Amino acid sequence: MRRALETAVSFRRSLVRLVVMALLIGCPALRAAVSADETVLLYPALARSAPGGWEVQWSGIIYEQEKRAATSFLTRQLFGLSGFEMSTDEAAIFAERSRLFMVDNERRKTIRVRLGNDSWAMGRSGANGRFGTRQFLSSNLVQTAWFAGPQRINIPLVVEASDGRIVNAEVHVIGEDGWSVVSDIDDTIKISDVLNREALLKNTFCRPFAVVPGMSEMYRQWAEEHGAVFHYVSASPWQLYLPLSEFVRSNGFPAGTFHMKDFRLKDRTAAAMLASPEKYKPGVIEPLLRQFPRRQFVLVGDSGEKDPEIYAQLARRFPKQVRAVFIRDVTGEEASAPRYQKVFSGVGTNRWWIFRDPAEIRPLMGGGGVLLPKRD
Repeated sequence: MRRALETAVSFRRSLVRLVVMALLIGCPALRAAVSADETVLLYPALARSAPGGWEVQWSGIIYEQEKRAATSFLTRQLFGLSGFEMSTDEAAIFAERSRLFMVDNERRKTIRVRLGNDSWAMGRSGANGRFGTRQFLSSNLVQTAWFAGPQRINIPLVVEASDGRIVNAEVHVIGEDGWSVVSDIDDTIKISDVLNREALLKNTFCRPFAVVPGMSEMYRQWAEEHGAVFHYVSASPWQLYLPLSEFVRSNGFPAGTFHMKDFRLKDRTAAAMLASPEKYKPGVIEPLLRQFPRRQFVLVGDSGEKDPEIYAQLARRFPKQVRAVFIRDVTGEEASAPRYQKVFSGVGTNRWWIFRDPAEIRPLMGGGGVLLPKRD
């Protein structure tokens, strides 16, 4: 009898604990609020028109700056730069760009924001601090937003945090029809020297980013004359979003959405930081093609890694949408090279182009469409 009573008491205690845990998870008032020492960073959001408003794909990260000072030696080792002599300027750049790799990612945080009298959750953060959700916003709700461009709006959102901060949400409104440009970053618009691992690491972490001449002018022309919207797809980790987005802005490239890899030093994704983009990029680009079946896409990349192979496969799978593939030559191969003849087999010769200077392809967007001369 006594043992049965003890069992019943133990069960009731366990049940109470479960109920309390459920309340803590489910009740907004009891969730852990975003604290003053935690940073909420929103990435540019993609929105598509919907009846009465927009469907927005929110994403971001919440983190706390690491209080324990990681040694310069340790961080250099982590990125394969321990044997590299850094100047004062290079060391400062390295410290800034490696900073977000060393933060404490805040998991299990529900990020709630408010606009006017409406509030909603942007999702619950995972182990890497990332969160995201889809949310319908009515046209009336975003009257407080201001248009930063023909297809871009900025929305000031109040984060339900201990300090009631305001974060700016950059939202790119994508129509059902029109032109979309999917652009790689490394060695396509930014000189990275991907084929040289040491140079790649130095250019990524220690040196000022260098722009590929002529690319920003060409992209601006496509945006201004043809209404193209831009999606910057990179195999670089999200921790480099801030310097890369500043590079895009400061060099006059059109604003756009960013699509980058998840990466954590603390788990298995660490091995994927420098892995081939062959598996990652199709998983990002294909959903864009499927989400906007009436839009025309231009894919721009370089020959250093697998962009030709990835883009050719997508061009074969989505022949009515992928109107052109432009590959910047960094390997010294002509369009007649065996690699390209094999890779682009089955893709019309007037749908792909190899270029060294953007001036070679800049005039090919015109007349409301991609005009590529046929090869002899």
